[in-house]
Formats: sequence, structure tokens, C-alpha cells
Amino acid sequence: MKLRVDIIKTVGSLRLDAQLEAGEGTLALLGATGSGKTAILRCIAGLSDPDEGRIMIDGEPLFDSYRHVNLPPQKRKIGLLTPGYALFPHLTVQGNIAAAVEAKPDRGRVSVDALRRFRLVDAADKKPRQLSELERQRTALARLWASHPSAVLLDEPLSALDSFLKFGLEQELSDFVRGFDGPVIWASHDRGEVYRNCPSVCVLENGVSQEVISAERLLNHPGTEGAARLSGCKNIIGAIPRHNAIFIPEWGVTLRSAYPIPPLLTRVGIRAHQVRITEPALVNTFSVTVERVIEDVSSTIVLLRPNGASVDAPLLRMELDRNTWRTTPDQRNLTVSIGPQDILLLR
Repeated sequence: MKLRVDIIKTVGSLRLDAQLEAGEGTLALLGATGSGKTAILRCIAGLSDPDEGRIMIDGEPLFDSYRHVNLPPQKRKIGLLTPGYALFPHLTVQGNIAAAVEAKPDRGRVSVDALRRFRLVDAADKKPRQLSELERQRTALARLWASHPSAVLLDEPLSALDSFLKFGLEQELSDFVRGFDGPVIWASHDRGEVYRNCPSVCVLENGVSQEVISAERLLNHPGTEGAARLSGCKNIIGAIPRHNAIFIPEWGVTLRSAYPIPPLLTRVGIRAHQVRITEPALVNTFSVTVERVIEDVSSTIVLLRPNGASVDAPLLRMELDRNTWRTTPDQRNLTVSIGPQDILLLR
């Protein structure tokens, strides 16, 4: 089963242009806050109408502006999970689940099955306000499961949680989507969450979707500056192709890449943990001065100024093990290197 989306929609000053396909395995819709993730999911679920385009599931139109098809939400069989879960406050857990079952004669049986499946038997008669956060999520997932959706949409499901709660809830959510045999779109701004749970990713930048790629490719070859930033790259700077190398004017540094350099290259990305203290004899080495040292929870962040850099050039961020930094003899003047395979070529 495949869910195909090809729509255009204006939301305030943002013009959405989304083209993506979700099939087997969970597809991440990765974008910053305000990039249009929620608007796209609402269009798929039928809670908002695109200006034009098509939304298809297994070749059948849910929305088609050209053929004047626009199925109501209840006919689309799309399960949507939002951060607050949108449980009915006046209904019990079992009542919330039963409300999602279309055929009234089946409500009792299906809700009992869901209570067992999602380990909610002891909470069946509780109202949402009496539940723990984990029980609330389980109730929302049980209700979604009971509706027998053709596809599942997760709209920043963990965004409002602290790190302690988030870990356990993410495991429950991950188990659910792995057991679901239809398309799943997981919208998030958290690259770690995406990498742990989604084999493929569609980056959304300023309302425009990029091609669907693997989560591994997002880390190693993001392709665009926006994708690199969303993947967690902290060093992004202007670059100029120079024969078979890359010149970074602001740093006065020339670097070699392990990959063919595209003629339209304008920027490069360097991950902070791939900047290494090294010996001058290695490839892509240059001298730097330490400008600032920041002790993080489990690492040390060192801000570096390349010795050939212009006065207003951005600093190079290096992140390394705290003990490695602690045992570095000269913490003022260093030689660092960046592996040719570690340079992200961006446009």
C-alpha cells in the first residue's frame, strides 16, 4: 500500500509545495517548527483542503482538485496522532476507544481487544485526566488501532515531553508503527527521533519538500544546506570549487573531498565530532587558535579560529570526548584535520 501526496497549499505567508510517497516502513517528515509539517498532515487527513493537487492511497483518490474529488475525513480511513492526543475528556478509556469503531455492534468486542493489546485493562474505566502520560498515549494508540486506518500520521507525537518521559513513550510508539502494515508518516523536528525510528526521510524546508532519501544518506550526504542543518551539522560555510578541491574563502583553507565536487557547490558542512586534533602531515590539516571552550554534559565543545581566517569569519566548532580534551597538551594552538570523506557537499 502506498500513500502519494502531490499538493500545493498557501498557509498564511507560507506556500506549501509537497511531493512525497510513503509505503513500507515509516517515512519521516523532517522540518523545523513552522515549515508546514502539520499543514501537510491535516491535508492528508482531510481536516484542511489543499489549493490544488492530489492525495492518493493505493491509486484511489482521497483528494483530487482536477477530478473534483474530496473525501470527508471519516471516509479516508487515516489515523492522526497529535501531541495532546485529543482524547474525549468526558469518556472513559474504553469509551474513547469504542468511539473510534465505525460499526456500533462491534464496539464492545473491538474495545475489549484493544484494552488487552495495549495493556489498558486496569485503566478501562478511568477518564483521561486520571491517566499517566504513558496511559494517555496508549489510549490514543488503542483508539487509532480500533479505527482500522489505512495509513497513520504522527504529528510531532513526542514534542511536548521531557526527556525522561520521552524515552519510554518513544519505545511504545516505535513498537506500534513497526506492527502496522500500512504507510506511516512521522512528522518531527528531532533528527535523533527520526534516525531511530524512520528508515526514510523527506526534508521539508520553508514549505517545500525535498526528495525522499534514506536516514543514512541524510547524515552522510544531505545535499542541501537546509537538510544539513536539520541533520545536526553545526559547521556550514561558503565554499568555491577549485579544480579537484574546495576553497573556503572565509577561513583561507583548501580542502580535498573524497567525492566528485559538483560545479554548483556553494557551501560545505563539517560535523563537529569529525574535526580532529592531529599531526600536520595528514591530508586536510590546518592550524587553528582556540577561542572558547564549553563543557557540555558528556563532551567538550571547542570553538576554533583557523589561522588564515578573516576577522568576521564564523568559528569552527569541534566536539570531542572530555578526557581527550583534558589531556591535550597545548589547549591554545592546535593542528586539526577533516577527513575528505567527512566533508558534506551542499548547494
